[in-house]
Amino acid sequence: KTTHTAPGMFAFLATLFLGLVVVALVVLYVALLVTRVSLNTARHPGEERFLGVGGQPGLPVPVLSDPPQVELSFIVPAYKETQRLPLMLEETLKYIGERKSADPKFTCEVIVVDDGSADGTAECALKFSEQYGCDMVRVLRLAKNRGKGGAVKMGMLSARGALLLMVDADGATKISDVERCEAALKRVQQDALAVAVGSRAHLEEEALASRSFFRNLLMWGFHLLVYVLCVRGIRDTQCGFKLFTRKAAAIIFPSLHIERWAFDVEVLYLAQRNGISIAEVPVNWHEVDGSKIDPVWSSVQMGRDLVRIRFSYLFGIWRQQQLL
Repeated sequence: KTTHTAPGMFAFLATLFLGLVVVALVVLYVALLVTRVSLNTARHPGEERFLGVGGQPGLPVPVLSDPPQVELSFIVPAYKETQRLPLMLEETLKYIGERKSADPKFTCEVIVVDDGSADGTAECALKFSEQYGCDMVRVLRLAKNRGKGGAVKMGMLSARGALLLMVDADGATKISDVERCEAALKRVQQDALAVAVGSRAHLEEEALASRSFFRNLLMWGFHLLVYVLCVRGIRDTQCGFKLFTRKAAAIIFPSLHIERWAFDVEVLYLAQRNGISIAEVPVNWHEVDGSKIDPVWSSVQMGRDLVRIRFSYLFGIWRQQQLL
C-alpha cells in the first residue's frame, strides 16, 4: 500500500510545484506590465543642440547611425560634479594632447552630459569648451535628470566617434587605459562589432579587505543575480569604463531601458544577446570620494532591475530597437 501511495504523492507535489511556478510567472508578467519601464530616447526641447558660448544653443547633435567623423568619443556622464569633473577633464585633455603629439592624425571629442544638475556642472564643463574649442569639448545638458544610464545613452546617441568610450566623471580609471581597450577591441571584434569592458576584478582581494562584511555580502548577492539572470563570463560588470565600436553602440543603446545603476548589466546583456564579442580588460583604478550610491537602497533597485531585464525581454515586453 505504501509503495502505491508514494508515487501518487510525488505526482501531486510535482503538479503543485508546477502550478505554483506558472502562477508566479503570471504574477511576474502582470507586475512587469504594470510597472513597465518605457524606452526613453526622445529628446526634450533644448537637447537637440550642444551648449554654446554663454550657455546659448550651439552645434546640433549628430546621429549615431551617421558615419563617424572622429576616431574616438569620450562620453562623460555628470550629475552634480562641479568638484570632481574639472580634474578629470584636465587629465583627459592632457592625455589627448600627448596622444595628438605622438600621432598628429588622431582625432577625438569629449562629450560631457550634464544629467539635469542644478549646481553649475554644465557651466563648469563649458569653461573647458571655451578653452579647447566647442568641437573638442561638447556639453550636452539634459532638461531632466535621467540617471547615469540615461546620460550615457544620450551621450552615445550624440557622438561622432568610430569608437565610443563611456568614462566616469570622477576620474577613477586611468584615462590612458583606453588604449588597452582599443587593443582588446581589435583582437575580438567581428564585423566591426565589439565591446571592451574595463575591469577591477584583479583588485578584488584588496577591495574585500577594505569593505565591511555587509557591503561584501551585498556585492556577492548582486554578482550571483547578475550571473543567474543576465550576464555570464564577465567578472566586473559595473566598472564605468567601457569602449564600444560605433556599430555595437548603435545596436545596444537605442534599446537601453534601464537608466539607473543597473544599466551596465543591460548593456552587456544586449551585447551577449546580439552575439557581440566582449573583452574584459584590467584597468588602473582607485577609489575617489564623492560617490552618490547608497549601498542598501541601490542594491534593492539593482536587484529589481536585474529581474526586469531578464524577464521583460524573455516575455517580449521589451523589444529591441536598432539604428542600423
